[in-house]
Amino acid sequence: MKRVTMLAVLVGLLLPAVGRAEDPAPLVLEAKIPLGAVAGRIDHFAFDPDRQLLFVAELGNDSVGIVDLNARQVLHRITGLSEPQGVAYHPATSTLYVANAGDGSVRLFQGPDFAPAGGIALGDDADNIRVDSWRNRIVVGYGKGALAVIDPASRKKTSDMPLKGHPESFQFDEAGSRIFVNVPDARQIAVVDASSGQQISTLDTPGASSNFPMAVDPDEHRLLVVLRSPAKLMVFATPTGKLERTFDTCRDADDVFVDSRRRRIYVSCGEGVIDILAQTSSGYERIGRIPTVVGARTSLFVPTKDRLYLGVRASGTEPAAIWVFRPHP
Repeated sequence: MKRVTMLAVLVGLLLPAVGRAEDPAPLVLEAKIPLGAVAGRIDHFAFDPDRQLLFVAELGNDSVGIVDLNARQVLHRITGLSEPQGVAYHPATSTLYVANAGDGSVRLFQGPDFAPAGGIALGDDADNIRVDSWRNRIVVGYGKGALAVIDPASRKKTSDMPLKGHPESFQFDEAGSRIFVNVPDARQIAVVDASSGQQISTLDTPGASSNFPMAVDPDEHRLLVVLRSPAKLMVFATPTGKLERTFDTCRDADDVFVDSRRRRIYVSCGEGVIDILAQTSSGYERIGRIPTVVGARTSLFVPTKDRLYLGVRASGTEPAAIWVFRPHP
C-alpha cells in the first residue's frame, strides 16, 4: 500500500512537468529560408506587402536579397552594392531604396524587376531608412549627424534634419508629428519635429548607453529603446517623454518589435537569442528566451504575416538563411 501511494505521488509530480515541457514556446521556429552563397554580416530588412517580398540587406556580401515569402525562396539578388545597411520599399512608386555605408549613397531600384533607377550621394555612412507615410517622403539617417529627406517624385534630397551625432534606429511617433532618434555617440534620444526638421527635445538614458534598436507602441503610447551597455530595455511615455520602466534584456540587441495582437515585445540579440516580453499590469516580464545563432541580431516582425523573420549569417554550423518564427499562441 505504501509503495502504491508513493508511486501515485511521483506520477502526480511528474505529469505537470511533462506537460509543461511539451507546451510550445512563445516563438516557434517554422522554417529556414536559405539565402545561398551569401557571406558576412546581414543587416536590416524591408517588406513589400503587395508582392509579399522580403528585402534583406546583405551588408558583408555587398548585395540585397529579395525573398518571396510565400514560396520561401530567393527570387532575385541585387549585387554590386557598397555595404548596404538600410532598406525601405515605397509602395506608391514601387521603388526600393538601399542605403550604403561604404560609399554613403542611397541607390534606387524600380519594380517589378528592380532594375537600377539612379542614386543619391549623401557623403558618409548612409544607414537606416524610413518611409514617412504622413508626408510621402523618404527619410535616411547618415553621416556624423543628420536625417536626409528624399522626395520620391523627383528622387532628390530636399533637406537635412541636423543631429548631434550619427543616427541609428529612428521611429515616427503614433501621430507622425515627431521623430525619435537614437544618437548613441551623444548618449541621447533626440526628439525631432517632423515638419520643421529641428530637434525640439532630448530623452536621457540614465545609467546606460549604446542605444541602437527602437520601436513605438502606438496603442500604449510608448517608446521602447534597447541599450547594449548594459543590456536594458527602457520604456518612455511618448506624450511626455517620461521614463516609465527599465528591464534587463539580452545582449547586443539590434532590433525590437511590438506584437500588438499579443501585447508582446520581441528583441533580437547578437548573443544568439530572441527575448520575448509580455505586457503585465505592472509593466513587462520575460516569458521566453529563444536560442538562435551568435551574430543573428537583425530581424523584422510583419504583423500581416504574423511572423518574425531573423537574419542568420553563414557560419561553420549554419548556412546564411532567414529563420521564420511563428508566435504562439
